[in-house]
Amino acid sequence: MRELTDFQLVQSEGGSTSTLAFSGPMTVSSLGLADARLRAISDSFSEIDLTGVTRMDTVGAWTVWRLSRDHDARIIGCSDEAQKLVDAISKADSNDHSVRAMRLPLFQRVPEHVGDVMLGLGRGMLQVVGFLGQIILSSASLLRHPSRFRGKALVHQMELVGVNSLAIIGLMSFLVGIVIAQQGAVQLRQFGAEIYTVNLVGRLTLRELGVLMTAIMVAGRSGSAFAAQLGTMKLTEEVDAMRTIGVAPMEALVIPRIAATMIMMPLLGFYSAFLGIIGGAFLSSLTLGIPFFTFLTRIQEVVPLHDVWVGLTKAPVFGLIVALAGCYQGMQVKNNAEEVGARTTAAVVMAIFTVIVLDAFFAVFFTNIGWG
Repeated sequence: MRELTDFQLVQSEGGSTSTLAFSGPMTVSSLGLADARLRAISDSFSEIDLTGVTRMDTVGAWTVWRLSRDHDARIIGCSDEAQKLVDAISKADSNDHSVRAMRLPLFQRVPEHVGDVMLGLGRGMLQVVGFLGQIILSSASLLRHPSRFRGKALVHQMELVGVNSLAIIGLMSFLVGIVIAQQGAVQLRQFGAEIYTVNLVGRLTLRELGVLMTAIMVAGRSGSAFAAQLGTMKLTEEVDAMRTIGVAPMEALVIPRIAATMIMMPLLGFYSAFLGIIGGAFLSSLTLGIPFFTFLTRIQEVVPLHDVWVGLTKAPVFGLIVALAGCYQGMQVKNNAEEVGARTTAAVVMAIFTVIVLDAFFAVFFTNIGWG
């Protein structure tokens, strides 16, 4: 039968003081019942006698020290081992030291943090360039050995990136076209120029918003999926297993995803622009009095052909950026499942930010060459 901790209050001969005397072991397994009784003691005592204690662990030492602190009682009859435990507990629970970490002053901390962020960005850019170099080398190797190219993986990724996203991209583009037409018509009506809503919708969707919104949607949908898939494969050591059996992860996992995204982005961008125009024509036929087919015919007259080429030129570049960000972040996962989520988020942010920055550069470039 397990021995439990026991105690009793012993009055001195004169009755002026009392002693709390413990007996038996004072361990975590024996103090359960005694602890509730100790907390219910209302009488005062000036001494805690541990002469009858047979064993003591840190829980027992903490109990003794707490009673000594709360009742201002001194501890007697303590063995050397028990005394070491009580002393250690009293030092650890004294709260003499600050629990806050040391921090530099604000004027030093901010520049240091900014410097760390900039160094991290620099290292990240170098790693992305290195990753792109690995992709180029692997692509060159596949050109020399076409039989190693995984055609089925490419078709499967084209289905996931392109075909499966037609519904959401189509709905988004149709609604964006409606919004552009409605907001543009409100402003143009002030000058009696509602007819130029056709120009606004056509040029904006074909040149900018069609491919840009598609890239953002693909980044959130497929880029994040690439990061999560490859990150999980890194955690489960599937990538290492592929290397062990002689399969290059870049050729089997990365290149099919990048190629599929670059192939599907121009098609999705054109599809998005087309549905954006359909949305604008739909709203114009309802609110502006412009017949649906007249709107579409007018598009052919007012939208220059180079606007179509601008959108189609940007699409594969945006596809490369989205797939590269997703695959790069996925292949950087190393430690735990939490990093998969962090890398997935970083892939989406990295892709969208880079796409928007590149779109600004493209806008300046095409304007300078006369395609404005």
